[in-house]
Amino acid sequence: MMEDCEQLLAGRSEDRRLNGHCGWSAHTQSLESKVVEDFRRRLKYFFMNPCEKYRARGRKPWKLMLQILKIAIITVQLVSFGLSNEMMVTFKEENLMTFRHLFVKGYKDHRLGSYALYTKADVYDHIYYIIDRYINLQIVTVSNLAYEMVDGKYSPLSVCQEFYRNSSIDPGNETFDIDPHIDKDCINIYPVQSFDNSSVATHVNFSLDFKRLLSVSIQLTLKTVNLQTVRHHELPDCYDFHIMIMFDNRAHSGKIKVDVENDVRIYECKDWNVEGKSDKNDYLLLSLDSVVILACFISLILCTRSVINGIQLQFEFNIFFHAYYNKIVSWSDRMEFVNGWYILIIVSDTLTIAGSALKIGIQTKYLTNYDVCSILLGTATMLVWVGVIRYLGFFKKYNILILTLRAAFPNVIRFCCCAAMIYLGYCFCGWIVLGPYHDKFRTLAKVTECLFSLINGDDMYATFLKMRDKSYMVWLFSRLYLYSFISLFIYMVLSLFIALITDTYETIKHHQQDKVPVSQLQAFIAECRDQPESGRYQTDEEPASCCLSPCCCFG
Repeated sequence: MMEDCEQLLAGRSEDRRLNGHCGWSAHTQSLESKVVEDFRRRLKYFFMNPCEKYRARGRKPWKLMLQILKIAIITVQLVSFGLSNEMMVTFKEENLMTFRHLFVKGYKDHRLGSYALYTKADVYDHIYYIIDRYINLQIVTVSNLAYEMVDGKYSPLSVCQEFYRNSSIDPGNETFDIDPHIDKDCINIYPVQSFDNSSVATHVNFSLDFKRLLSVSIQLTLKTVNLQTVRHHELPDCYDFHIMIMFDNRAHSGKIKVDVENDVRIYECKDWNVEGKSDKNDYLLLSLDSVVILACFISLILCTRSVINGIQLQFEFNIFFHAYYNKIVSWSDRMEFVNGWYILIIVSDTLTIAGSALKIGIQTKYLTNYDVCSILLGTATMLVWVGVIRYLGFFKKYNILILTLRAAFPNVIRFCCCAAMIYLGYCFCGWIVLGPYHDKFRTLAKVTECLFSLINGDDMYATFLKMRDKSYMVWLFSRLYLYSFISLFIYMVLSLFIALITDTYETIKHHQQDKVPVSQLQAFIAECRDQPESGRYQTDEEPASCCLSPCCCFG
């Protein structure tokens, strides 16, 4: 094989000396040599789909079968985890709503952040109401809530106020004297204390200077058990809810906003017993997770090996093409050797392995990172199902979609970068000008969401309507702003975006109908007329390429 290669290279060098940079046809005799044909056949085999490779060499499509198995078991794993995660999230949200109704006087399912107080009496009344409810929690609540104990003592309810260190404000005379340093004062109330309902205020030494007051925060910790998982044959978890009730007076506008937040810690209960509970379901779930990790690890190794082989073959082809045709292989041709689907599968496998390991930790109660686990498994499953498109690409009618997406991707990215500049300009402008007057433009994040919704035709009339009662100048600007944005992005930017993809689709369709090679690599491979069933691909060893060694290629 090496002798043939040297003879071929010598002939190629002579042709180049006599004819200079000749065309494709001038090397017909060289291209028909055994080494060139073997290399061309090797390239064609590399780009075959699994079914063609099976017909060519009888090589079983292990990666294909493994991916099909992965789709099934990863989906089952995700559904199982999703049901458990849903129960956990529902339990947290329902408890948060319970705390709002228990501790906020007169709470009537107000929209988050909209509950507010306007008088001093209401503020004191609400604070004493919270203290009273905390002390009498076991009598009032229908839930399995209990106080937290630390070192044999109940943890207290903490009432803290933040205020300016010193201030003297006289709006009537338009004067003020203020020290911006912030002080904090706290009192603790233990649940074992017994107050008469009518005399909580007399027992709690707590006063507020509303002119200096910034905020009042009430913090308490409660414990409970999520029993609903028992019905789904899962071991219940214990929960610590760290609750904070905030009275926000930072604006000093006469409106004190009230909000309830909680931070949750989930852990395994110390002593538990469930009558008739079997560990069979736990073992089945752990076995499923272990099988998923094993399948993804094997898939990761196989796909990584394929990517490495593709990169090696890319270097060989680059040297080969330069040696025989004195041409540099284009970047797009070189990237064809790097299979993007394998990269997708590698990322998916990595996420699945990490997510499955976290799931095992959650299942065995060593970890409680539900959110991280759900993100990993959810993203991995999405990528696995997106990877199914690769196998649809083996059929010509489906393949045109994949080819269109791949060919249009660079132009789409460049177009989106240009459109993003205009979009960001509108975002900043809307935030600065309309933000003080419109809820949907109050923050930069809300502006981006609002404008993206307008591009898709959502909630247009409501966006216009909310600006009617504002100042005339702002109202006029809002009309010019919204009309120009909608006209520009819906009628121009989106139309151009669609035209880019349509043009690429027509180009790919034309190439498929005329069967015209669209690259040097495809043209080179197209000269190999051997069908997979011809038997010419049967070989015990991969053909040695003369391009593996620079010394061989260049004498």
